[in-house]
Amino acid sequence: MTQKEVRIRGKHRYKIGGWRYSMGVRAALLLSFALLFYFSLAENVIPPTYDVQPNTVSKETIYANARIEDELATEAARADAVRRVQPVSTIVPMRNTDLVERLFDEIARINADEGLTTDEKVSVYRNKLPDLFRQTYETTLTKWLNADTYSATLIDEIRLRLNEQQYRLQEEDLFKLPKLTQEQLLEMEPVVIDIVNRLMSDPTGDAESVRMQVPEWVNASTLTSNVTRGLAQEIIRFALTPNRFYDEDATVRAREAAERDTETIYIEKGDAIVRAGQTITEELYQKLEQMNLIQNGNNNVLPRLGLAALCFLFLGALHAFVRHSRLAIRNDNRLLLMLFIIYVINLATMKIVSIAQGLDTSLAYLAPVALGTMLIAVLLDDQLATISTVLFSIVASIVFHAEQDALFDFRYGFVALVVGYVAIFAIRRVSQRASILRAGIAVSVFSALSVALLAVIENPEMANYQDVLLAVAYAFTGGVVTAVFVLGLMPFFEATFGILSPLKLVELSNPNHPLLRKLLTEAPGTYHHSVMVGNLSEAAAEAIGANGLLCRVGSFYHDIGKTRRPSYFIENQMNRDNPHDTLEPSVSKAIIVAHAKDGVDMLNEAKIPKPIRDIAEQHHGTTLLKYFYYKAVKQREEYAARIAESAGDAEAAAAVEPIPESDYRYPGPKAQTKEAAIVGIADCVEAAVRSLRNPTVEHVDSMVRKIIKDRLDDQQFHECDMTLKELDIVAKSMKETLLGVFHSRIEYPGDAPQNGAAKTKGGA
Repeated sequence: MTQKEVRIRGKHRYKIGGWRYSMGVRAALLLSFALLFYFSLAENVIPPTYDVQPNTVSKETIYANARIEDELATEAARADAVRRVQPVSTIVPMRNTDLVERLFDEIARINADEGLTTDEKVSVYRNKLPDLFRQTYETTLTKWLNADTYSATLIDEIRLRLNEQQYRLQEEDLFKLPKLTQEQLLEMEPVVIDIVNRLMSDPTGDAESVRMQVPEWVNASTLTSNVTRGLAQEIIRFALTPNRFYDEDATVRAREAAERDTETIYIEKGDAIVRAGQTITEELYQKLEQMNLIQNGNNNVLPRLGLAALCFLFLGALHAFVRHSRLAIRNDNRLLLMLFIIYVINLATMKIVSIAQGLDTSLAYLAPVALGTMLIAVLLDDQLATISTVLFSIVASIVFHAEQDALFDFRYGFVALVVGYVAIFAIRRVSQRASILRAGIAVSVFSALSVALLAVIENPEMANYQDVLLAVAYAFTGGVVTAVFVLGLMPFFEATFGILSPLKLVELSNPNHPLLRKLLTEAPGTYHHSVMVGNLSEAAAEAIGANGLLCRVGSFYHDIGKTRRPSYFIENQMNRDNPHDTLEPSVSKAIIVAHAKDGVDMLNEAKIPKPIRDIAEQHHGTTLLKYFYYKAVKQREEYAARIAESAGDAEAAAAVEPIPESDYRYPGPKAQTKEAAIVGIADCVEAAVRSLRNPTVEHVDSMVRKIIKDRLDDQQFHECDMTLKELDIVAKSMKETLLGVFHSRIEYPGDAPQNGAAKTKGGA
């Protein structure tokens, strides 16, 4: 891009690279922020889709984009669980002894009836005994049904099985029953009841298998007669029934429970659903459809629009803050580009860690999410770091979320927010590189505490304490990693973008810096003056919220150009003759004015950052060298007087051209920043107040305010955003700093020249 003139803050014009203040470049950078957010979050918000069809071979491996239920596998597992459920049988106490007692009572009654013949008794037995069996159990079944003891389906099953397995007495045995005497019946009944109870004590669904054991039990009984033994066996077989029945309702409930208790099968995020070269079956295709992985042209439209809106919301918040701030980044695209690179680095580290998160979800706490915050706080501004921390925490909650039922995972966002704010407060007014490491330790401690706090809240019993300890270890390590990255990246940003960070300023203030050592050894008076100016300007700058450290370090270097000709500046003459006494005012003016340009050249050669060079160039602004100007005016007046006296020609004397003030002004530019303006005031105030012979508080206050008023009237503050209120605060601050600190110096000149007038600082 070609060089062109651009107005800075509507005041002074510089020839600068047009891209730094180009609105087009700024719009492109802002759009880049939105694109950065979009592509950083797209993978987590917008599921990938594939153009595949059933019964075709997949050209690539398709991974699950979320943790989702595998419906087909879950249904198959449930069906298998249902199949494995055996029919449920219910054991029912059939009370067979009731039937035995009723049988013996009926036999005794019929045998005692002498009005019946044997054949008639046999006929009664043939019909009566089966009816007695049905009546006995039907009564019991009805009672259970009415009492809701068993379900109707189970009652029906019992009735069916009783009918199917009912024993029929042999015909020859029916003819034996009438012959039983009362004594024989009394002998048989307890034996039969005992054997029936014993045989029915075990569950059985097949009465016939139990009946096969009857002869063994009867032969072992106390019955001795063959007749009683044989009839006892028949009566026992008749009384035996199944007591374990298939329970359809219980079976249904068991199958429902098995289906309900079957664990849901999930497809985990990152699992391969289809591998490259694998045929996509109908079942696999259904899984892909279930996960919205099939490309149909519409399934990703709304997520993309939503993500785009979210990214522009982020951009709007960031742009609104920058636009309404008073930071240099508001107009300087160079700083905006640096902010963009910091965002790229921070989001890139988060994405890299999120990839490794597949191995262990707690690995996310290892991410140096406070990296961008710390860089912005040190290189740009605390408040900008604050809004950036909020954005980084939202992004972290999206990038690191492990659960797929929500877009945000508050755990990672909360930890990122905590460490971001801790980083801002820990790194404020950082003065040395070791401070960054201390800030990293603070981030580590609070990150670990935040993770532990969340673990205690989510799992008070600490059942998985080993996982918690691992997560805490990751969080602590993340803070240290953050500090290491900041230490490594700081020089890159400082060198590439010419950023003057507090750390760099502290390094430049080291007296062992080559330029400061040169100033100390070659111009010790100027060095002492610069230190005093630094004290004045730093206190004044901090009083109005400007960069006090920049003012202090800028003061150290503001007169470095005087080392080219140190003896021409009065603070370095040390009781020697003033060379300006023998020089023409124009020559003296050229020497004095040159120290600003010489200083800028020397600072450029030493690669001193631009803000300090600007202070060296702008601290005099376009002020008038009053002493040499008045000296030149006086010489011109004397010259005109000599012409008039020698030639007697008043008109010739009047024709001598007056000396314009512009010839004796510094070339400028005027102060463009508060810091440059404050250093300029402090430079003049220090020289002036030290010239007072008997300073008092009133004298100091009057002199400080006079210097500020003169500069204000001379329009030296028109190109920086200093307010009258701030100038008043600066005056009060400098007065307080100067009290008790005075040095012998020549008187400060007024607006009119005086004979043997005291010379201004710098020998003028």
